[in-house]
Amino acid sequence: MAAYLLTGSAGFIAFRVAELLLDAGHTVYGVDNLNDAYDIRLKEYRLCRLLDRPNFCFKKMDISDRASIDALSGWLPEDAAGVINLAARAGVRTSLSDPWVYVDTNMTGTLNLLELCRRQHIGKFILASTSSLYAEESEPPFRETYDTDHPLQPYAASKKGAEAMVHAYHYLYDIDVTVLRYFTVYGPAGRPDMVMFRFCQWIAEGKPVIINGDGEQSRGFTYLDDIARGTIQALKPVGFEIINLGGHEVITINQLVKMLEERIGEKAQVTYQPLHKADVLTNKADTERARQILGWAPRVGLEEGITSLVDWYMKERQWASQIETP
Repeated sequence: MAAYLLTGSAGFIAFRVAELLLDAGHTVYGVDNLNDAYDIRLKEYRLCRLLDRPNFCFKKMDISDRASIDALSGWLPEDAAGVINLAARAGVRTSLSDPWVYVDTNMTGTLNLLELCRRQHIGKFILASTSSLYAEESEPPFRETYDTDHPLQPYAASKKGAEAMVHAYHYLYDIDVTVLRYFTVYGPAGRPDMVMFRFCQWIAEGKPVIINGDGEQSRGFTYLDDIARGTIQALKPVGFEIINLGGHEVITINQLVKMLEERIGEKAQVTYQPLHKADVLTNKADTERARQILGWAPRVGLEEGITSLVDWYMKERQWASQIETP
């Protein structure tokens, strides 16, 4: 069994990665600054599921602080097997109002963790990147070989910078690196700024469902457990690889609303607004590289996954209904 540093451990994807690693008998050193990028109650809910688990150690810390390098060096075991960097400032639109925090977390934070790997001779690094790097001119399904040198938002630009930095450290210090470009992930206890959580809450609570555009824009969705499994599979030695993960099952926003209506048993009160300039029309992924290199294949379809999300929301409705949704 191995020990891993997992950053952003109270985050949506990371907490599930932590659970699966712990289930497999590994030791997880979790780090999170528990910031207020979105309603902190969701992060507290996820973290509470981990804190009582054997072999889970937690430290509240901001990876963008340079002092974190020394602090982590003194905390992690000398034989730590890898760093899974899922700490990030995410979200396309919010990056327009405060791009500096995206640079701090996504770029400087990644640099600090790479320095930790260099100093402590940790041989494996996973970077969470994003499908937002694929420009609108690219033809879906998006492939890893497509141009990503012209980001359209500060969020995507900060992730491109992080990708460049991990490549430099791979080249200079022979750190084995897997860059995972996540597509739209959904599931229980998801981020409230993402469409699945927002629509589920809005429909269940009789709030207006705000759709930017005509609702015919599409997204490639993937269930949380499939993403978490793929992230763990990415711990295998690959040299340096950039791999799409998720985005395989594509539906329109209007179709998503109908699926949620059926499961919740309520009619959505839809309000259409102009499409935001920062939004893309589709983000379907080509996941062939994930299949070939990682042996990854999604197991949970939208019918099952959306049902699980709605079931979780209804179970936790007393507090989940109060979560702030942008």
